Parts: sequence; structure tokens; C-alpha cells
Amino acid sequence: MPQFFLNKRLIILLVSIIILVSLIGFSLRERDSVTWPEQFLKDMTGWAQNIVAGPTQYIAGFFENVQDLQNTYEENKELKSRLDKLAFLEAEVQLLEKDNAELREILEKEDSLTDYEPIQATVIGRNPLRWEEKLTINKGTRDGIEANMAVITANGLIGKVKSAQTFTSTIQLVSSKDPTNRISAVVQDGEKKEETFGLIEGYDEKTKRLLMTKIPYDAKVEKGQMVVTSGYGGVFPKGLPIGKVVEVTPAEYGLTQTAYIEPNADLYDIQHVMVTKLNSINPEIQEELEELNEEEES
Repeated sequence: MPQFFLNKRLIILLVSIIILVSLIGFSLRERDSVTWPEQFLKDMTGWAQNIVAGPTQYIAGFFENVQDLQNTYEENKELKSRLDKLAFLEAEVQLLEKDNAELREILEKEDSLTDYEPIQATVIGRNPLRWEEKLTINKGTRDGIEANMAVITANGLIGKVKSAQTFTSTIQLVSSKDPTNRISAVVQDGEKKEETFGLIEGYDEKTKRLLMTKIPYDAKVEKGQMVVTSGYGGVFPKGLPIGKVVEVTPAEYGLTQTAYIEPNADLYDIQHVMVTKLNSINPEIQEELEELNEEEES
């Protein structure tokens, strides 16, 4: 009996394998149509896949949209940050370009300086309430700066050193209302090669013009003529550009004339300056300047 059952099982196994191989071969061969069991099985499988695929795709799409929104938010945040940095960089680039242009003009100016030694400095302070009076630079006595030295930009004269400390100096602008703030100047006549002397003393706040007084009544001063330092005051080197004549009017009693001068240098937007250190100065003038400083301090 055991041998019979063993042979029976072996026969069943072989028959099953044969049927399975036959079914596989039958399903693999090319056919124009499928049997109804295959058709039923495929239909049921497709129907089940449709039922499962719809919700699955919806859920997957929902989470994908959420992820996209998160990515969009992060990208938007990053772009805004970059735009903020871009605006900052653009402002910084413009400032650097402006500084670069000013420094280049100053370097070009240095090539033409023969009567004095230029000391470069940067403006570090300015009183908003007295904008037209004074400013502070980052150079002082340790850099060789002394009181009454002329201060210029690449475009022209802006003032003089009022006082010098160890590390900083106070600059009095030509537009200062100080009555002792006077500059010996000349009006140049390019055609006739003549010069007309006068004093820069005073500033018209309405017109933003310097006042040049003590011009002889018979002097022919015309609009557009250049005004420069005369060099006779012993403080300012000769030939520093101050501005151009825009108007001339008779002074009180008609004994002299007053000219309105448009400054060459921008007295409001000042970043970089040069302090002019005279190579030589008349000892008598130097003594008078020292006495004047002592009187002002007292």
C-alpha cells in the first residue's frame, strides 16, 4: 500500500507539471482572441486596478501638490532674499563707483600739484543742523595737518582747516557764515590774460552762491569767468579753482562791485577731500596766522 500511494503521488505531480507547462505554452502563443476565463480574469483585474488607482493617484497627487507648494514657498523666500541682496549690492556698487570716480579725479588732480603737498582724507562727520558750516575728516596732526590749510576736492576749493586734533580735523567750508572766513581770490579773463582781485566773504543761502566783494568799480567782470585763489593770503595756494561768475552787481555806494560765484565743488555731497600743505610759507604771514588762531581760541 505505501508503494502504491507513493507512485500515485508521483503520477499526480507529473500530470500537474505537464498541465502547467501546457497552460503556459498555450498562454504564450500568439492568438487573435483569448478564452473566456482569461477574458473574465483580465476584466476583473482591470476593474480592481481602476478602483484602487483612482484614490491612489488622487492621494499621491495631493501630497505632490503640497510638496510643490512647500518648494514654491521656499523658492519664493530664497528669491526675495536674493532680491534684497541684489538691491543692497546695486546700492553698494553705485557707491563704490562714485568713490572710485572721486578718487580717480583726486589722483589726476595730484599730478598737477606743484606748490603744495596733498593729504588725502575722508569725511567722517557733519552736523545736519549746520550742514553749510563745518565737517570732520579722518586726518589730524599726526598726518601733518595744521590749522588754516586749504581743503579741496577734485573740482575745487571747499574750505580750510579750522582746527586739527591728533586723529581728526574740523573743516570750515567756504559757505560758512563766519565773518572772518575770507579768501583772497582773482577773476580770470582768459581772453585778455588779466586778473581782477577781490575777496570771497559770505554766502547767499537763497541762490547757493558765494559772494566775492571788494571788486573795483571799474573792473570788467563778466558772467562765466573763472574765479581762483590768488595765493596772496598766505593760507591758500595760488590757482585753486573756486567757481564761476554768474552775476555782478554794484556794491553799497557804488565804490566796488559784488560778484555771485557758483562754486565748482559740490558743497553738499562731500566724501573725499585733499588737505593742501604748502611747501613754503612767508614767516611773517605764518606769525600773523598763529596770532589770529590764539585770539580765536581765547
